[in-house]
Amino acid sequence: MNKKRSAAAAGQAWQIYSETLQPGAPGLWTRVRAVPRMIKSVLRGEYKGLSFKMLGLLALGLVYIISPIDAIPDMIPIAGIADDAGLALWMAAALVKSAGDFVTWERGGRPTVIVGEPID
Repeated sequence: MNKKRSAAAAGQAWQIYSETLQPGAPGLWTRVRAVPRMIKSVLRGEYKGLSFKMLGLLALGLVYIISPIDAIPDMIPIAGIADDAGLALWMAAALVKSAGDFVTWERGGRPTVIVGEPID
């Protein structure tokens, strides 16, 4: 992940974190605790606000981060860790956003967008 993408991921993460501070919005801790429930609901087919494709991308991202094989080896100063950090930020932002929509859905609302699917 290059510097522009890492910066974009950081900006997106900050924007989503700021969303957790809005009145009436699910807080960060509420969203973090909701992630396991959300994944179970997606896998059971109960919750449609997160696609299987997006769930798969998040799983692949986790495998990439913990894998010793990298597109940019960690031995290369800064760049090797920046790609992992950028991916981790993107994953965290996607999970926090999705979990917020899931909590809203649990409370009887509707998710704002299906994460991982194109918007019509």
